[in-house]
Amino acid sequence: MKPNILVIAGHDPSGGAGIHADIEAIHGQGGFASTLITALTVQNSRNVTGFQLTPMELLERQADALLADYDYQAVKIGMTGSVEMVEWIARLLARLPGVPVVLDPVLAAEAGGSLSKGDLAEAMLNSLAPLTTVLTPNLPEAEKLSGEAGVDAAGAALTARTGRAVLVTGTHDDTDQVSNHLFDGDRRRHWDWPRLPEVYHGSGCTLASALACRLARGDALEDAAGAAQAWLHEGLRNAWRPGGGQFVPDRRFQP
Repeated sequence: MKPNILVIAGHDPSGGAGIHADIEAIHGQGGFASTLITALTVQNSRNVTGFQLTPMELLERQADALLADYDYQAVKIGMTGSVEMVEWIARLLARLPGVPVVLDPVLAAEAGGSLSKGDLAEAMLNSLAPLTTVLTPNLPEAEKLSGEAGVDAAGAALTARTGRAVLVTGTHDDTDQVSNHLFDGDRRRHWDWPRLPEVYHGSGCTLASALACRLARGDALEDAAGAAQAWLHEGLRNAWRPGGGQFVPDRRFQP
């Protein structure tokens, strides 16, 4: 049986990030994705220019329908968009006790443009992050969420505040290698990957969804994080440019 992954995230009409990336990544890892779409965005591979949140009443009806039918082995959370949405997702997670949860704390698109309203960072830290298994911020997101500068201080502060593991990705560093750091209580692990020459659309969504699928398949967190990164790196090596902006990872199935 394929593991069922519930994805809660926004829709990117360009197909590079958001729900499109999540579904493709989960299928690429051998899982099955069902979705609750938090927002419709106006974006392409260059930038985000706006978004509209999904009505809460509709999301609640969709969630009720899904949970009445499916059992889930993991949850992946991407764009939330508003404090109200964060609080609703937290209530939803209470209906899925013991299920691994990966939170990609999306605050802005890779190409630029806000994807949030209100004090979303604080709401995530207070209401949502403590209910998750692991957070997967990039370094700017980790710094904004923690109020600290640098991967060591930001990662340590986030895991101390939330009590959860944090995988901080180093794609925004100006280095020859991309270093990703996993903070899990007192434990620390990092992985180094050769920096590739392009700028990519949807890499964070792809990594978080692949990690959720690996956890759903029963991998321990450190093993899941390493496998998801290796798979993503291969997808980035084979990325292509569908428009005039960023490149999109190849998320085809790899056993």
